[in-house]
Amino acid sequence: MRKNIFCVALCVLLFALCVSAETQQPAKVPRIGFLHTGSASDPVNSRRLDVFRQSLRDLGYIEGKNIKIEYRYGEGKSERLQQLAEELVRFNVDILVASTATAARSMRKATTTIPIVVANMGSLTGLVDSLARPGGNVTGLTHISSELLGKRLELLKEVLPKVSRFVFLDDTTGAGGYERVAKETQSAAKALGVKLQVVEVKAPNPDIEGVFQTMVKKRVGGFIIEATPRMSFHRKKILALAQQNRLPAMYSEEEWVNAGGLMSYGANRNEPYRRVAVYVDKILKGAKPAELPVEQPTKFDLVINLKSAKQIGLTIPPNVLARADKVIR
Repeated sequence: MRKNIFCVALCVLLFALCVSAETQQPAKVPRIGFLHTGSASDPVNSRRLDVFRQSLRDLGYIEGKNIKIEYRYGEGKSERLQQLAEELVRFNVDILVASTATAARSMRKATTTIPIVVANMGSLTGLVDSLARPGGNVTGLTHISSELLGKRLELLKEVLPKVSRFVFLDDTTGAGGYERVAKETQSAAKALGVKLQVVEVKAPNPDIEGVFQTMVKKRVGGFIIEATPRMSFHRKKILALAQQNRLPAMYSEEEWVNAGGLMSYGANRNEPYRRVAVYVDKILKGAKPAELPVEQPTKFDLVINLKSAKQIGLTIPPNVLARADKVIR
């Protein structure tokens, strides 16, 4: 009898130990693959990634503890992105995060099943069916920056009332839709009574110095630039040449003005990195990217750098200065 009781007790104990061991098995740690078109050494990119990581922490995800992130950087070379995207897919990550639409398109070619969240979609072409219902494995946030080209030209013209020749530096590589928008901007130029020339900057190693020499030679009075991945990679050089040649410019991101540019008009590009973490959280909890609407910005800021204006001998009209959301003195 005692022997039977002992056997039963032993079985119960072994069963309890097995159950305990199973319940103590560590939970699967989600893996994120992050593809950035820019450089890891760029302080702007570092700040944005810090925003992303802090937002993840606020949601309970601690990198290296209960979530892992694999980072890859294109270093401003769009031709590298496809290889990097495929590399991340081979890691069998749970979610892919793209810094831009350019990076997202490379990811989309690499996988149609792993969810992709995009921080800053300049163009939705080839990525989602619609803002409300993306329909595939891609969702995220759009800055609709290209649609603001006409407004940027209008503001730059107010600052330069006597100028009649402007240039739009256009990097259309991977930015589907920019050609269309550039054409639409010509209508705004016509309404303002100015000429807007589109200068393409497409080469893997663009001749930035040559572009500025051409603008000076043709007596261009000011230029507009969209902060595409390639342009952003050459930000320091572009800003230095603009100051050196005393050429007023309108940029799409505040970071360019903080770094010495004259003016910018557009949505905050840091905020989307906070929202990306929210998308990641929702998807990890079972939401489908096809059903998560693409978010659009609701606020656009005009930022003016008076120090830069003084350096190139330019006075910002009071009516424009009064409308600025931020003034760097």
